[in-house]
Amino acid sequence: MPRDKVILACQDCKERNYDTTKNKRLHPERVEYRKYCPRCKSHTQHKETK
Repeated sequence: MPRDKVILACQDCKERNYDTTKNKRLHPERVEYRKYCPRCKSHTQHKETK
């Protein structure tokens, strides 16, 4: 199965807020999304963690 579960962490406060899936065959690099962080109370960059 090529889709794997990944966890997204805020780049400002480093809190892990979201989990999602991605296709590792099409996107082997780490993904980044601009999502809402409840701790920072604003939209920030969220990057895939290990």
